[in-house]
Amino acid sequence: MECILDALNSLATLNFLTKRTMIEKFGMLALMTILLVGIWLKYKFTYWQRRGLKVPPFSFYWKHMKAGLMLENAFADRDFNIYQEMKKMGVKHGGIYFVLTPFYVPMDLELIKKMLQNDFNHFVDRGMYMNENDPLSTHLFNLPGNKWKLLRKKLSPTFTPGKMKMMFERLIECTGGMQKVMDKQIGNPVEIKEILSRFTTDIIVSCAFGLNCNSLENPDNEFRTRGRTLFLGKSFLFNLKWGLSFAIPSIYKFFNTKIISEKVTEFFSGVVKDTVTYREKNNISRNDFLQLLIELKNRGQLLDDEKLVTEEISKEENKITLDEIIAQAFLFFDAGLETSATTGTYCLYELSLHEDMQNKVRKEINSVLQRYDGSLTYEALGEMVYLDQVVTETLRKYPPLPSLPRICTKDYKVPGTDLIIKKGIRVVIPVFGIHRDPDYYPDPEKFDPERFSEGNKNDVTYMPFGYGPRYCIGMRFGLLQTKVGLVALLKNYEFKVHPKTKEPLEFDPRIVNMSVKGELWLEHKKCNNSDIVF
Repeated sequence: MECILDALNSLATLNFLTKRTMIEKFGMLALMTILLVGIWLKYKFTYWQRRGLKVPPFSFYWKHMKAGLMLENAFADRDFNIYQEMKKMGVKHGGIYFVLTPFYVPMDLELIKKMLQNDFNHFVDRGMYMNENDPLSTHLFNLPGNKWKLLRKKLSPTFTPGKMKMMFERLIECTGGMQKVMDKQIGNPVEIKEILSRFTTDIIVSCAFGLNCNSLENPDNEFRTRGRTLFLGKSFLFNLKWGLSFAIPSIYKFFNTKIISEKVTEFFSGVVKDTVTYREKNNISRNDFLQLLIELKNRGQLLDDEKLVTEEISKEENKITLDEIIAQAFLFFDAGLETSATTGTYCLYELSLHEDMQNKVRKEINSVLQRYDGSLTYEALGEMVYLDQVVTETLRKYPPLPSLPRICTKDYKVPGTDLIIKKGIRVVIPVFGIHRDPDYYPDPEKFDPERFSEGNKNDVTYMPFGYGPRYCIGMRFGLLQTKVGLVALLKNYEFKVHPKTKEPLEFDPRIVNMSVKGELWLEHKKCNNSDIVF
């Protein structure tokens, strides 16, 4: 019996020692893992320091990333903070990190100009995530390298001044609905951001999808509902998903992840396919963007542009597919809707604060329209010089995107330094920071259209639509719909800021572009312009 007890005691002791040994081994393993992860993280977060480039302190990086993921401030605010931090460091260029990804930030204007224009072939791509199985993501904004170059060349003729003039009547048609809504609200404040979003929705649906959705009078139609879904109500998980797709797209490529939901894809694909099929079957043509895309699909050139096809590209090679039409129509909706509405919103807000400027714009509008028998034409809009300055200053103070993303497509030696930006490194051009830098725009918080009286908006300090060969192809159309909306409103109504508007304005942290947070309410009353009609 004693032998058995001794044996059991021995086994218990052995078991205890074995467990203890296992715990010790596990603890050592955990400690080694933590140590190795720490070494790896330190290695990752010293990428720029090892290359002799200055970076903000780690506390700034952590605060910056946390604010983005938790929606504590807007994308523009975080970009501006980076710019100011770099400015305090007194550097011509610097580095930052997002998640585990190093980003290069050029600060020197000559360097930015070289990268975006002279040395563009090193920075062709935006580095945006796209998925061939996610057709709406394969549009011009996202496409890389040769795919972008070829499609850009095909689409460029659809955005010429002649084509904008052809579509001008579509824009004018949409102003009638806006005036009806405004007239009904005389005596009551209007949430101008919502009005302009519905106005631009009607224009884009008309021009890009060939349909009349009339969201001004029917704000709950499906296109307007889809627009709200795309731009509003973005959650922590959505922002995390989008941020990671931008910072480390390789993970998304590995798992073949889609960013755009199936419901959104089905809706926009179905609308475009049905409209294209109907037009082709019934031989219907319409002066809009969709018709131009259909011509490129079927002929490889536009009906009135025999010079489109060069010796380098045959008509057959110049054709586009139905999937490409769908993607570009979606881009038209995605990029054009909120940016133009936002620009118009900020412009009316600033003019509501500056009565003298508002009166000056209105006087110019009335003066020009009188020369055109009271009709707003494409040529008349082109003669409104002060209106152009006002819109230009609005885009300076509130650029649609606070920064321009790029990715290095081949190794690049930064001029005047020993630094080589390796292929695959991401680059951020700080547009918002430059636009609000007092070294380039004295008293930058002041709204001053006279800054652009000398026509200096082609300088690299002004980049609301990008710079170099990859500037926004839809710039003309975006400006056109913004100005048409402003003319329709300013010639008919006088505006003041309503007390319901929360000031100072803040940027919406849920949206990448610089949309205003919350509602922007304006008071309005009729102008005495009975002799000026569209």
